[in-house]
Amino acid sequence: MVGLYFTRVKLGSPPKEYFVQIDTGSDILWVACSPCTGCPSSSGLNIQLEFFNPDSSSTSSRIPCSDDRCTAALQTGEAVCQTSNSASSPCGYTFTYGDGSGTSGYYVSDTMYFDTVMGNEQTANSSASIVFGCSNSQSGDLTKTDRAVDGIFGFGQHQLSVVSQLNSLGVSPKVFSHCLKGSDNGGGILVLGEIVEPGLVYTPLVPSQPHYNLNLESIVVNGQKLAIDSSLFTTSNTQGTIVDSGTTLAYLADGAYDPFVNAITAAVSPSVRSLVSKGNQCFVTSSSVDSSFPTVTLYFMGGVAMTVKPENYLLQQASIDNNVLWCIGWQRNQGQQITILGDLVLKDKIFVYDLANMRMGWTDYDCSTSVNVTTSSGKNQFVNTGQFDVNGGSRRRGAPPYGGLVPTVLVAVALVFGASSSRGR
Repeated sequence: MVGLYFTRVKLGSPPKEYFVQIDTGSDILWVACSPCTGCPSSSGLNIQLEFFNPDSSSTSSRIPCSDDRCTAALQTGEAVCQTSNSASSPCGYTFTYGDGSGTSGYYVSDTMYFDTVMGNEQTANSSASIVFGCSNSQSGDLTKTDRAVDGIFGFGQHQLSVVSQLNSLGVSPKVFSHCLKGSDNGGGILVLGEIVEPGLVYTPLVPSQPHYNLNLESIVVNGQKLAIDSSLFTTSNTQGTIVDSGTTLAYLADGAYDPFVNAITAAVSPSVRSLVSKGNQCFVTSSSVDSSFPTVTLYFMGGVAMTVKPENYLLQQASIDNNVLWCIGWQRNQGQQITILGDLVLKDKIFVYDLANMRMGWTDYDCSTSVNVTTSSGKNQFVNTGQFDVNGGSRRRGAPPYGGLVPTVLVAVALVFGASSSRGR
């Protein structure tokens, strides 16, 4: 019910595990550090929260303002150094997310651990030294205990993202993939590498954007193209379509919202009763959603289609006798012409973020099954999401099946997700 996809990452010497939200809408990996203002000390997700302490890790070092990596981060706004600071002052950061929450702290360098699958189902311990954030202040939703995790794992494109760092170190290719399981208990897999599946279709990423922007061209409901001016979807500073695993639902550009909702309402089965609940368009039905509601298709540059099933735009709100109250889960992006495709749309699909070729691919998929991953040698190997559930016996009873950081076949880190959906950003 919280709506959060998260996994765990192992950092420091001796290594400790931290639970982090997966967020393709931001760049930096950060974890809560000790001491921390506003950081929750307990979580409603049935996980034990940890605080990273750089002084307790023998491999940790603080990044000073004079460090080249800090200088580069200053250019992209991901670092803060006051002009009055000395060169040895710590390289700091302050981030504000789309939901108004925020964090600030300083950068450290330390070891991240993972297992490399060697191709014959043998694993080898691996590690890399990476730069990540040490958060000593949090605000907004980040302070809430019901959905508290230890930090956020940003999977953006900038130089300080772990994806970019591991690629520059030669540890993984410049591509990552995820498959978010949509059932109540969530789960899924994320691979630093390329998931290969025959049904994958690709569309170009919009270049030189801070987020993963796609060129959305039209929306079709029940075979009918919506009467929306396509210029509404053109990417600019105030417009565009973003893919973001850190957003729970989906947000439709203000000008596209009413045509979308009206088309869904007009296309539902006659046995479905429409009503408005708390300002949202809702429906009451005793039938399955697939038989009662239309399929939506998003068309992107190159005529590439993304099928959006009813479960990808509806949320179940209540059950009354044999009837279910479903409401449209896509929200109006009030006064904004930006469309955000969050977990509600991304679930039950493979997504491949191919940064080397500046394109994104997807296909419908059962994310509880194994995936096929390309290795650095060009061979394919199946990786089963279930095989990562057993992780050294450290899982607490009653907790969802979190997985560890497990790279697959020389390429890549495969993360198995716990919980469901993710927090709006």
